[in-house]
Amino acid sequence: MDIFSGLNDDQREAVACLEGPLLIMAGAGSGKTRVLTHRIANLLEHGVAPYSILAITFTNKAAAEMRERVENMIGPYAKEIWLSTFHSFCARFLRREIEATGMYKSNFVIYDTGDTQTVVKKVIKELNLDDKQYNPGAIRNAISNAKNQMLGPLAFEAQAADFYQKKVAEVYKKYQAMLRENNALDFDDLLLVTVSLLSENEEIRSRYQRRFKYILVDEYQDTNGAQYQLTTLLAGGYRNLCVVGDADQSIYGWRGADITNILNFEKDYPDARTIMLEQNYRSTKNILAAANAVIDHNSHRKKKRLWTDNAKGDKITTYLASDERDEARFITDTISKQHDIY
Repeated sequence: MDIFSGLNDDQREAVACLEGPLLIMAGAGSGKTRVLTHRIANLLEHGVAPYSILAITFTNKAAAEMRERVENMIGPYAKEIWLSTFHSFCARFLRREIEATGMYKSNFVIYDTGDTQTVVKKVIKELNLDDKQYNPGAIRNAISNAKNQMLGPLAFEAQAADFYQKKVAEVYKKYQAMLRENNALDFDDLLLVTVSLLSENEEIRSRYQRRFKYILVDEYQDTNGAQYQLTTLLAGGYRNLCVVGDADQSIYGWRGADITNILNFEKDYPDARTIMLEQNYRSTKNILAAANAVIDHNSHRKKKRLWTDNAKGDKITTYLASDERDEARFITDTISKQHDIY
């Protein structure tokens, strides 16, 4: 099959660029998943071993969709590609390598949100803290944010600025000790332990840098500190790192996403090539005109302007809501009316 069939000029350029750091700024509806899958197919067409390709995205659904598309293009040969979410990659990596930490066994268990909440509540009780003043959910979120910034219990304690944070640090320390006693990791530990192991163990780091000759990361604007470090460490060998994202679509700042990761990519890799995907296939001209007008006010962004060959479309209507509840009611009522029409 023709790898470049159906691609526009910018998409073709992104698919054809296989060597060195590559930043693909992909606007909404610009076919970024199509570019990623065709780029993987092109790597395989050029004789790259599938097991030396690592493709990371944010959701299991996106990873499954990408794998299905590549397999439809290339066939079962594509099954050997390491294609997964950040957390799935780390879990797979740690099953093989975690015993090198000297703290965990390879048969570790992974605690979900309910498990971690139970442990936090138990620690709060053992430390005789008031769970109204020290809300378990808030403390669990504080621990999660610390881990996403690569702060272990001691580092978190060292930067505690007030009495409350010092108490949170105590909970964090005991919480982590309990997890280790049970040979357990929480979801944030998957990243934290992986990054720590790669940073501190040169033999393991070199082995994985040699293995993954080509790395692709989707939704790079939503990576946090730990995910950024993981990507940087793995790409430190061949430097064939392709990141795809859009600073204008960053939505996960509340869970630690750092938009500067994508904005500073060209500083991290001065020899990087940058390709803009600006043609939109999803929306009408009126919608894009409004979107561009709003996005232009963003202070931290790499300038681009979306355009489309689609129809002009209906005019945009606006609704001035009195508060967030009124806004939610208007949206649900509008959806309900549209549903009745169709």
